[in-house]
Amino acid sequence: MEQVVFIVWRESVEALLVVGILFTWLRASAAGRKGLPWLWAGVAAGLALALALALVLLGISSWLSDEGQEWFQAIMALAACALVVQMVYWMKRHGSTLKLELESGASQQLANSNWWGLLVLVMIAVAREGSETVVFLYGTISAGGSGPAAWQLALSGVLGFLAALFTFWLLQLGGKLITWRRFFKVTEILLLLLASSLLVSGLDHLISLEVLPALIDPVWDSSWLLDANGGVGKILADFAGYRAFPALSQLLIWALYWLGVWRLLKHVDALASPAAPSAARA
Repeated sequence: MEQVVFIVWRESVEALLVVGILFTWLRASAAGRKGLPWLWAGVAAGLALALALALVLLGISSWLSDEGQEWFQAIMALAACALVVQMVYWMKRHGSTLKLELESGASQQLANSNWWGLLVLVMIAVAREGSETVVFLYGTISAGGSGPAAWQLALSGVLGFLAALFTFWLLQLGGKLITWRRFFKVTEILLLLLASSLLVSGLDHLISLEVLPALIDPVWDSSWLLDANGGVGKILADFAGYRAFPALSQLLIWALYWLGVWRLLKHVDALASPAAPSAARA
């Protein structure tokens, strides 16, 4: 359940950042304050879209046969992995200009007195974070085999959101210990580790379906040193895709994943300007 807490925490902080930037900007002027009800309407609409996606995913899963569910879980785990990498890439590309881009878009809507445009802007921003959370959670939970109880999911979600509120408050205070730059840097690493875990879980399903050949299974047995079913091994299995009995195809694809991520991040760093980060990350 620690994965659920982490995902809700990380995505909630990012959503709070978006809403917080727009809220502060709108509240700064009399004309902008007229848009605050539209801001909250956009937040509600974005959350509604994310909830609709969750219901669709649950509905699709319930209609499928056992083999169909195996396919669906594999697809969702791999899709969640791709979304995590895409999100890290997007934040590294746009994180330093996020505040400027949001305020520019809102300013254009305000100048035209287009409150529906502001609502859609906020709805898309919140729905993006919410839909990513839904896909991540579904991929993570389905990858874990037998799912947790509903009350455990709800409790983990509440804990993650409360942790996000507290983290956002600390980040807004500023300071040397925790800053936006450090927050995104640390969580980017954790997200990429989690994405590798989702990748390995998706490959587990594909090997089980005999779509992906194992080549050599297992390559080794490290359960005597680090058991993946408990303790540190379980944490590494949940957050980094550790397997005590890995198949060769899994190891090769896992290595290609990290090579691809390394090249992608190097590409982003090459594109990054030397300008100082914005206040959103300061």
